[in-house]
Amino acid sequence: MTSAGSNPVRTLLHAYLDHHPDERAVLRPLLTALDEETQEGDGPGITCGAVVVDRDRRVLHVRPGGIGPAVIPGRRVRPRDAAPAAVALGEVEQRTGLRRGDLCHTPQYLDVPIDIAVPESTGRHYDIRFLYCLAHEDPVTRGSGTDAHTDWLPLDQVSSASLRTKLLDSGIDGIPQPVNASALIFDGCGRYLLHLRDNHPQIWEPGAFSLLGGGREIQDRSLEDTLRRELREEAGLDLPLLEPFAVEGAIGADGLCVPIQVFAGRWTGDPDTLPLTEGVLLRWFRPEMLHRLRLSPSTRELVHRHAARRGDAAGRREDGARPPGTVEAAGTAGTTEVADVPGVRGTVPNVVGAHLYLEDDEGRVLLGLRHPDSAYAGSTWHFPAGHCEQESAVSCLVREAREETGLVVEPADVEFVHLVHIVHTSGSRPRMQLVFRVRRWQGTPEVREPDKCLAWRWWSPDALPEPLVPYTRKAIEAIGEGRLYTEMGWGTT
Repeated sequence: MTSAGSNPVRTLLHAYLDHHPDERAVLRPLLTALDEETQEGDGPGITCGAVVVDRDRRVLHVRPGGIGPAVIPGRRVRPRDAAPAAVALGEVEQRTGLRRGDLCHTPQYLDVPIDIAVPESTGRHYDIRFLYCLAHEDPVTRGSGTDAHTDWLPLDQVSSASLRTKLLDSGIDGIPQPVNASALIFDGCGRYLLHLRDNHPQIWEPGAFSLLGGGREIQDRSLEDTLRRELREEAGLDLPLLEPFAVEGAIGADGLCVPIQVFAGRWTGDPDTLPLTEGVLLRWFRPEMLHRLRLSPSTRELVHRHAARRGDAAGRREDGARPPGTVEAAGTAGTTEVADVPGVRGTVPNVVGAHLYLEDDEGRVLLGLRHPDSAYAGSTWHFPAGHCEQESAVSCLVREAREETGLVVEPADVEFVHLVHIVHTSGSRPRMQLVFRVRRWQGTPEVREPDKCLAWRWWSPDALPEPLVPYTRKAIEAIGEGRLYTEMGWGTT
């Protein structure tokens, strides 16, 4: 497990003892054993496990083969393992079917173990346990290649006494909380301050523009404290006022879901005068310039949303238009909801849907058979898809792919390939059905929402199943022909 000076278990142990100094005496043999490993090459036996808590304050357990006692997912650390937490997360994926993106850190512990079990008197084996919460409600868990069955047990039924005590004392409720903080910094001219990150593959969003900010550390009393510390450390900035604006979700470098508290603050200085200690540069950008930058879709959408709420010229998008659902009232510079503007006629909000177009190595397209009780297209084949909420279409696609199929999709790998503008019946609400191709993804399609979908199958475009949602067929045909746009129900198809 690497050299003595950089032993990750030793680092974890010291961080753990900072929180539990009363356990230093009982864990001293482990420190001694790590020293013996350096000298003799034969270290202690260490198992790393993941304690996953849901919103009902239950802990995820597995029963290998469906028999025997329920245990926390985990395995013994091997010499080639460099990151103990990664060992625990890998076992969750392997044994339960959960993905790393289904889990998130807790503010109470972050990367520090919640428990390190004292060895039995007859052996030299230690259990290191990391705490995670479910990032989403009711993800599907199932055994995989190890044929492990899953159980959710209440906190007071956890078999390890030390772990049970720490869980009950922690007050953990299983509800995800932000563990990172970012700053949406704006001036009085409709501009936003963006940070160009270093192009190092080991960091989050390398070589991209992003917001300033970072992860919570144990000594931070609040996420605002986290952000103020990060702003001082990264750029020497101290803003007089930071106001909570939104909570956004992202996937971290370790694959975990990261809830981010975004604060908004005003600053009017020259970024070239700041003592930047991380990244390449800081620059002001107007929202209409963002499409020219390497920038995550969620950050771009966040800036536009804030600009729209401010109601000035910053609210305009790249094409000069106001964000969907708003118009500019005559004689004012602000934005007003369409429904609130007397005399505005003919403006009908369109429902926006995001659809996932995947092809396997044989050119077959992934389609799902919808549940017979589905409100739309029951017992009919369709793309993985969903309606956009308060999010960009790409963010919606990434979310729906994970929720419906368990696939992990990176926004940078998403490519727009077709739009179906459809009205199902005369007078019904129009719908903009956006179809995106993804050529790279992680995972294997599986039914994650059995109340909505019965199965996922790969189909040749020349032998599509029946019944198939009509606009899905039109989109597949058009994509094969290289066409970007189709209308249905408007008198032309």
